[in-house]
Amino acid sequence: MNFRMRSIVAILLAAMLQVGAAESPPASIRDEAAKNGKAGAPRESGKVDYVLQPGDMIRVHVFQEEEINRAGEIRVSQEYTINLPLIGSVDLHGKTVRQTEELVRELYDRDYLVNPQVSVTVVKYVQRVVKVFGSVGSPGVVAFPEEEELTISGAISRAGGFSRLADRRKVTLTRTNPDGKTETWTVNGDDVLKGGSDDVALQPGDIINVAERIF
Repeated sequence: MNFRMRSIVAILLAAMLQVGAAESPPASIRDEAAKNGKAGAPRESGKVDYVLQPGDMIRVHVFQEEEINRAGEIRVSQEYTINLPLIGSVDLHGKTVRQTEELVRELYDRDYLVNPQVSVTVVKYVQRVVKVFGSVGSPGVVAFPEEEELTISGAISRAGGFSRLADRRKVTLTRTNPDGKTETWTVNGDDVLKGGSDDVALQPGDIINVAERIF
């Protein structure tokens, strides 16, 4: 292979790698999907151990402890905390319902009760939504199913699916992380609908945009 041919091959390989990178989610989100067992699984949504959100109303019940149970329904604060008798403020940031049960059990068991039996029930869910814009049947706000995840393909489906003018190769997802940094990446909609690895679980506030074909 002469020098000119080697140069052309190198340029083509670099271009292919660049395109592949543009259609992959950022590493942080790919890692998150893999950790939760979500990457590559063809599904619209799935039952998950729900992560409590500010505004959720929950009931904490401790077996045979009526004084504690009188607290009734408790709202998760904007700081992800609740207040319970005896143990006071409990930080639930990032905690699922089952993890909250275990945390509350440990806190009561530590100083107040012997082997307490704790159950946590979500009485009312705060609404979790994403926005789907562009070439779909019904652009706008899409709500998560209660106690379930929502993926890119599920959100597009709930927004009426791709329109006839949609450029399925150019579906973008924009996410603002807790640190305020915004990430945007492009995926191939046809691959996403087949349950490819880019069909990641969404987070409240995510924005999906489906481009329109240019004729």
